[in-house]
Amino acid sequence: MTVAPVRKHYGKALAQSFQAAKLENVFVEMPNGERYKTLSTIEELGRRLVKAGADRGATLVTLGGGVVGDVGGFLASIYMRGIDFIQIPTTFLAQIDSSVGGKTGVNLTLGKNLLGTFKQPSLVLIDPEVLITLPDREYSSGLFEALKTGIIRNPRIFDFMEENRDRILRRDAGTMEWLIAECVRVKASVVSEDEEEHGLRKILNFGHTIAHALEVETNYRHFLHGEAVAWGMIAATMISAGMQKTDSRTAQRIIGAILSYAPLPKVDVKPRNVLRCLKRDKKVISGKIQWVLPLEIGKAEFVTDAPERAILQAIEELRYLSQA
Repeated sequence: MTVAPVRKHYGKALAQSFQAAKLENVFVEMPNGERYKTLSTIEELGRRLVKAGADRGATLVTLGGGVVGDVGGFLASIYMRGIDFIQIPTTFLAQIDSSVGGKTGVNLTLGKNLLGTFKQPSLVLIDPEVLITLPDREYSSGLFEALKTGIIRNPRIFDFMEENRDRILRRDAGTMEWLIAECVRVKASVVSEDEEEHGLRKILNFGHTIAHALEVETNYRHFLHGEAVAWGMIAATMISAGMQKTDSRTAQRIIGAILSYAPLPKVDVKPRNVLRCLKRDKKVISGKIQWVLPLEIGKAEFVTDAPERAILQAIEELRYLSQA
């Protein structure tokens, strides 16, 4: 299962691998883009699997970015009550984040990833060389998630990204191999302790609270996921500084590192509309918005008591900052 742009680059090589292994295979394409991460797409893909003769012994291979992996994983978890699947992530963001951990899902018009399951892939195959063909904007989108990993859990990653910005932006093979491995190691460690996000795994949501609201409010057409997460991390850092949970130097360092990697799309949304989306997010429990706030580089905590005025102020500051 893939999308047309990815199949153009890697479909032939994958098909030849299947043929060499004498494995029957059928390519199934879905439309490209976050806005197609829906139940209607799942239903159409399910029909195609049936027509292709896929039974309970089939294995679904997802070749693509996070959307393909999320949709394919969800489909694999419910098709004939569950079939095996393999992830071959082709974006940096998918390699270090969405392909690891077993989260699958689709969006509703009212919110992101509101329908989904936990379904671990049988195998994840990561090849840093595929990043060569990735558009600059898609590549940068993944870098923000890498920074997130350093901020919440491993200061070595954050320091490395501060010190090696030029090599990372050049996509230096050795540099990227180290960065991918370290980010995957962090996520795998967290997920192994809390697979279904009852506690520790929530730390991986740093930046995602406001990010999901921004994506919903702009109909998934304005931001790439990592770009929305970048703004979300900046907002969470501002909230944390305002609540005096992190010092101003640390906050400036986090925000500076994020903004140094790539220009971000403008935030042109009304703060009250974003707040309304926040209150529908799946991270809301008993009416309280759960936040992951940075304390220092490599350490973060969960809070549910962020003042509404601080949230609105942070969103307004994003609007101002994005116009600068």
